Amino acid sequence: MGFDAAYEQKKMTPADAAGLVRDGDTIVVPTGVGEPPALLTALSARRQSLHGVTVSQILPLRKYAYFDEATRANIRHTAYFFGGPSRPGGQAGWVDFLPAYFSELPQLIARGLSPADVVFSMASPMDEHGYFALSLAPDYTMAALAKARAIVLEVNPNVPFAYGACHVHVSQVSALVESDEPILEVGLPEIGPVQEAIGKYVAELIDDGSTLQIGYGGIPDAVVMQLRHKHDLGIHTEMIGDGILTLLEAGAVTNRKKTFMPGKMVATFGLGSQKLYRFMHRNPALEMHPVDFTNDPYLAARNDKLVAINATMQVDLLGQCGSESLGFAPYSGTGGQVDFVRAANRSNGGKAFIVLPSTAKGGAVSRIALTLSPGTHVTTSKNDINYVVTEYGVAQLRGKTAKQRAEALIGIAHPDFRADLRDAARQVNLL
Repeated sequence: MGFDAAYEQKKMTPADAAGLVRDGDTIVVPTGVGEPPALLTALSARRQSLHGVTVSQILPLRKYAYFDEATRANIRHTAYFFGGPSRPGGQAGWVDFLPAYFSELPQLIARGLSPADVVFSMASPMDEHGYFALSLAPDYTMAALAKARAIVLEVNPNVPFAYGACHVHVSQVSALVESDEPILEVGLPEIGPVQEAIGKYVAELIDDGSTLQIGYGGIPDAVVMQLRHKHDLGIHTEMIGDGILTLLEAGAVTNRKKTFMPGKMVATFGLGSQKLYRFMHRNPALEMHPVDFTNDPYLAARNDKLVAINATMQVDLLGQCGSESLGFAPYSGTGGQVDFVRAANRSNGGKAFIVLPSTAKGGAVSRIALTLSPGTHVTTSKNDINYVVTEYGVAQLRGKTAKQRAEALIGIAHPDFRADLRDAARQVNLL
């Protein structure tokens, strides 16, 4: 049978494709815009007829009808990382979450520690060799393809066909549905004066020829905006977004000085504008790979001068970072922060930046604290931390004693809180 005939044979309606899901199945869905809206809408519509189904995903972007406490016995979401649609359920307890490093999710799936019975994913149109590209997010989804009983693709002409290890053959696919709506766009975060001040401190410490990993958020993007005058930067990251596109257009990114995969940008998911998605299409300078490749600390560290830029919500005086919860309430997830902090620490000349505003709640609370708030999920540990940056400066903590760390972190806290932090540190013999 030819590829086109196989395609036609496997084509069906979203409702029929959703009918392949059985009670008790776990459906793996890619990160962000890799989620297939027609399939997840059809799945939501038949949720009353299902029981014990789980949808596992990082960063959902649309609030499908299955995000419903009343039908959680039918379909329940498990978050690898919370997004807007899943966060309320996570904080209320009817959406569960899986603690894991982003880089290790494929391994958990491959070893059967995290189930993968069905894959629902967006895909590019099929090429002449019978391959689709899961270019928007190969992440952990490629590992799930190898385990799944059923692979269902939502084929959309707006999905780019990217290079890298992100392809699936029509012979592997159980069902195909077609859609043509534009891929969801996610704009750049808002950048205010605090973010801009932090970005300036970080940008001053990034050398020409560095390779960048840039997390999502206002502060990482504020850094990006101040790197347009740099030279020969490279990209090895988990997320490619419009900020990186800006650096490419400015000529700051050439990838020539990379010591691992020179000449190539590497990422595991895309999140941005239609312009970004067009840029990803058959671009020989970009490869999209699974997250156990992009985020593996050993592989990423083969880039000399690797710079990792990631945000947190709270830091204690030893340098422990709470980046994924507000006390006991889950907010996001572990993601790739620790993967890239460790990679940068291993890299020859590498630098890992953790960035945060000095205060929260309109200046009423210091984000630098004696201890993390009770229940806070520790993300980056005191042994991994490198640079911490607020709008008041930079604290480099690696190789520093506990007392030296406390002094350095108090020095970049908001001035209104420094005296109280020193008193608190003295009371526990930290100063």
